Amino acid sequence: MEAKTTGKLPYPKAVGFIVTNEFCERFCYYGMRTILSLYLRDKLGYSDNGATVIYHVFTMFAYFFPLIGAMIADGWLGRFRTIFYLSLVYATGSVLISLTAMPPLDLPKLEFTILALLLIAFGTGGIKPCVSAFGGDQFKLPEQERYLGYFFSLFYFSINAGSLISTFLTPILRADVHCFGENDCYSLAFGVPGLLMIVSIVFFVAGKRLYIIKNPAGNVLGNVSACVGHALVQSKKSKEKREHWLDHADDKYDSSLIEDIKGLLRVLVLFIPLPIFWALFDQQGSRWTFQADRMYQEIGSWTLKADQMQVLNPLLILVFIPLFEVAIYPFLTWCKLIRKPLHKMIWGGILAAAAFVISGIVELNLLPTYGTPVSDGLAQLRVFNGFNCNITLNVYNPAENTTDKVIIDALGVYEKLDIEAHHQIELPYSLRGGNKSDCMDVNYDGKLVLKEKTANSFFVSNYGVSQYDDNNDKAIDGVKVRFLSNTFSLIRIMMQDKKNRTKLNITTDDKLQASLEKGTYDIIVDGVLVMQEVSLKTGAVYAIPLYEDNGGNFYMDILTITPPNSLHILWLVPQYVIMTMGEVMFSVTGLEFSFTQAPASMKSVLQSVWLLTVAFGNLIVVLIVEGNFLDAQWKEFFLFAGLMLLDMLIFTVMALRYKYVELKSSTEDLANLEFKMVEKNEPKSN
Repeated sequence: MEAKTTGKLPYPKAVGFIVTNEFCERFCYYGMRTILSLYLRDKLGYSDNGATVIYHVFTMFAYFFPLIGAMIADGWLGRFRTIFYLSLVYATGSVLISLTAMPPLDLPKLEFTILALLLIAFGTGGIKPCVSAFGGDQFKLPEQERYLGYFFSLFYFSINAGSLISTFLTPILRADVHCFGENDCYSLAFGVPGLLMIVSIVFFVAGKRLYIIKNPAGNVLGNVSACVGHALVQSKKSKEKREHWLDHADDKYDSSLIEDIKGLLRVLVLFIPLPIFWALFDQQGSRWTFQADRMYQEIGSWTLKADQMQVLNPLLILVFIPLFEVAIYPFLTWCKLIRKPLHKMIWGGILAAAAFVISGIVELNLLPTYGTPVSDGLAQLRVFNGFNCNITLNVYNPAENTTDKVIIDALGVYEKLDIEAHHQIELPYSLRGGNKSDCMDVNYDGKLVLKEKTANSFFVSNYGVSQYDDNNDKAIDGVKVRFLSNTFSLIRIMMQDKKNRTKLNITTDDKLQASLEKGTYDIIVDGVLVMQEVSLKTGAVYAIPLYEDNGGNFYMDILTITPPNSLHILWLVPQYVIMTMGEVMFSVTGLEFSFTQAPASMKSVLQSVWLLTVAFGNLIVVLIVEGNFLDAQWKEFFLFAGLMLLDMLIFTVMALRYKYVELKSSTEDLANLEFKMVEKNEPKSN
């Protein structure tokens, strides 16, 4: 009988336009967000901390603006016009960030990027609560309940397909395509998602004649806020004691609304600890991406890029959701480790903490590859020998009343990286050559002036001792090279790759640091091949002293100042796997629990507050990073792990005290639950 009823109504054709719109929009959002943190650091010049802050502020707004979008849709424009107008805002931001990334246009990068991110956050956040609900509007219930289920499956697939494809593709467009004379192409990597956003609008508008467009149904969130506010004011004014403080609002609001809000607040109390989970979860696109960028990324002949690691989350989500339902949850229930839905959330939080413990351990193993960073109260000293013979250096430290006597090897370097200094320190020195003819004229005396928190480098040549401030931070997406030349005249230096393409072309008076792609190079000096098949590895910083003797012969050596990336990027896989398992147990279970425990009329409010917990989670990251009270990344990872465990301890106490309620379900309730679940089950970390 039910099959006949369903058969009378054909499947809504409008759904195809909505699903295509969602695929394109998710492609745009996740594609842009995947490369955002690296763009902020590598192109806008932010530090890791600065890029992390902006990334999480952007994400915070993207999950705050759904409140505004829901109010606009429910109280003013309706879902169709809200989606359309805010999509135009969204597309404007997407196009703007792509244009800003084009060097020839020379737009104000910082200002326009921030403006673009605000437009994108407002657009994606504003339409987030509307699209799935608008899709649900196209079905007549209960006659098309089965079709509605098909729609949600297709809708969820489009979300994951857009996320998977864009998370994998945009890093390739960023790194493997070269444009405007640079070694990357961020403008294309931002431009393709921007184009998809424009396409999403075209598809959405194309289906207008097929849509069922409902008028605004009223602002439930506004009514709830007004009722709560009125109750608070009245409870302060009135001396009458009521069973519940919300009962003070019964002079203005219906008792049914008040009772529903009471039921809502019972669930919302459990939301208080949730932001900590999102603080950890959303760092996959910031801290974990920067961590991956400092690791060895080669897998055979293929390079797994740092931002591509984020593709693991949506990929694993598709695997883990059915796996947990079929195998893991039954096993944990049999072991009596989970009995209630909140138990799953507790284990999900513990898994998130475990993921950050693993990331902290990985970071500790990465420390030896970072070289020695500059730090407060200390100065670094490097003296490079520009001669093809040993020289003797005597350095006196007046603060310690000590003298270091060292022999610097031919074309070698002397390093002392922990000299105490306040603002600066002057170290008297003497340099003497040996009996070898090339070094007989080395007879220099003077003072080495070292600045605090600076890599102070000195080069010894025929012309004396020259000084420069070095930058020995790890190279990004390649290597850093500096030639230190000790020649009699101006000579050309070239570096050519295996295909005889010239990648560096300078003269011997150029001591600036150059960025190159990793690879194997031949070094040609004055038309002479001096070194052949020199292997330069990703992340390393190299100094190359060059010496010309009296006979016109050239000598050089490759000095590694900062080690290359050596720990393999696949060591990050365990933390991504465990974090995604935590997401399934925490996020999916949390929404399911919330919607079954809250009154039907409060489900839209519940979704808005759920998204707001994500915004607050990102705010926590911003506050901790801006606090800058930890001097190492591994300490920050362990701090977040500790906060998560403490948070779950508090949540466990709350869960033990919670009394579950049995609510009658209706077809409408189930439909609401399903499309709210779909809206949040997207792989949101990328």
